[in-house]
Amino acid sequence: MTVVPASSLTDHACLIVHGADRPGIVAAVSALITRNQGNIVAFDQYSDDPVGGAYFQRVVFHRAGLPAALSEIEADLERTIGGEFGLEWTITDQASPKRMAILASKQDHCLLDLLWRHRRGDLPVSIPMVISNHPTAADDVHSFGVPFFHVPSVPGPDKSESEAKIIELLRGNVDFIVLARYMQILSPSFLEQVGVPVINIHHSFLPAFIGAEPYKKAKERGVKLIGATSHYVTSELDEGPIIEQDTVRVAHGDTAAELARRGADVERQVLSRAVLWHAQDRVIRHGNHTIVF
Repeated sequence: MTVVPASSLTDHACLIVHGADRPGIVAAVSALITRNQGNIVAFDQYSDDPVGGAYFQRVVFHRAGLPAALSEIEADLERTIGGEFGLEWTITDQASPKRMAILASKQDHCLLDLLWRHRRGDLPVSIPMVISNHPTAADDVHSFGVPFFHVPSVPGPDKSESEAKIIELLRGNVDFIVLARYMQILSPSFLEQVGVPVINIHHSFLPAFIGAEPYKKAKERGVKLIGATSHYVTSELDEGPIIEQDTVRVAHGDTAAELARRGADVERQVLSRAVLWHAQDRVIRHGNHTIVF
């Protein structure tokens, strides 16, 4: 999956369709795009059962003068895809990058990796802010030209005061949020109020090695694989739909510090892929799992 600069995606739209499978969906979508003067440039689909199963489709098409025609296309989609076929759909202008806020704590490897990839043009997003409960990364974040906000975590289990300050910064300014090793548990109320997808990264030891120093515990247990998981955040801790995972083999001679270093590498790679795929509208949530095109 290559990264195409937003400037090269002028007049390109991404259409996501999903719902109950039935004959005629592909023909209907193709005909709709054609009568709206569009030209399909990428097409992916999946059905988990051709007889009454769930159907998923991602289509990228070019249409000259797309912004002016978008409302007309949306009306056609509502009539045809939503009305006649009873399917859910979303359409996005690919020339408008999603706004991604990053929440971080003291561990900065995922945070700085995302900022570096963004500066290189490898992530088609804008980053309006980084919010951290520690001030340590402020200078590094500012060096990337990104606003940094320090919101300390209030001691104790009640984080409502801290969350209220974060919500005030986020509200209306972001399309999705990334937890780049943000070491705080977000409340269901926070997730409901922000109202945008939240992507998390964690080591794949959960729930086997919970708490502090997971790589030290993994070394003591003699693990042969370490890895990372990126998933959407839900009110159930670390139970949200998985976007991406990866692993790397380790050996008995590797120290806990080496496990932690190699684990950080996997975390960076897994999180960056999950962010990229979400930004490109490649991920469709279905129940508690995902389809990734």
